[in-house]
Amino acid sequence: MKLSAELKAFEGRLGYKFTSPALLNQAITHASVSSPNRDDNQRLEFLGDRVLGLVMAEALLELDPGAAEGLLAPRFNALVRKETCADVARDVDIGAVLRLGRSEMLSGGRRKLALLGDATEAVIAAVYLDGGFDASKALILRLWGDRIASVEEDARDPKTALQEWAQARGFAPPTYDTTGREGPDHAPVFTITVTIDNGDAAHATAGSKRAAEQAAAMTLLTQLETET
Repeated sequence: MKLSAELKAFEGRLGYKFTSPALLNQAITHASVSSPNRDDNQRLEFLGDRVLGLVMAEALLELDPGAAEGLLAPRFNALVRKETCADVARDVDIGAVLRLGRSEMLSGGRRKLALLGDATEAVIAAVYLDGGFDASKALILRLWGDRIASVEEDARDPKTALQEWAQARGFAPPTYDTTGREGPDHAPVFTITVTIDNGDAAHATAGSKRAAEQAAAMTLLTQLETET
């Protein structure tokens, strides 16, 4: 199997050349276009999540040998959460090469946080299967870059941080409303809108309500920091 020019350009953005192009093709294939003759990326996503976790756990231990588990856990969560994976996806423009069904295309699937995060994990798994652990580790450390060294600044839970921001100004706790739901029952995608007392609001989409709430809180915090 040969890669298209588009996927060869994507290899260049990744900084990794596949020995087995079929693995990359599977990694960018969403379930909405899978078929008996075309595997989707869900199994690779499952594996990539575990590879990413191991690499990040090791990186954090090396970065701060004296850190207790209570400090390491929030840093780890900040590095492996879907929002961070989606940011990495945007850095290398995974969205441009995703293979999506018509309904996902029409609903803006190339920009959805959950799809981008899942694809990032699938690509990590594809590199792991193609080149081994060392290749996948090098890829992860390269793509995450400065995020690892600066993770302490981003390790607080976004919902907790937003609630603290609101309480410090005498506001009631933020409210989170489900304003959208798409996809099949086995793989729903939720849109959550968060609002605070002064009327400021933000929304985000993810594969679980919790992840969407966290992403919406992070988006609103970023907006508030920009306004001040």
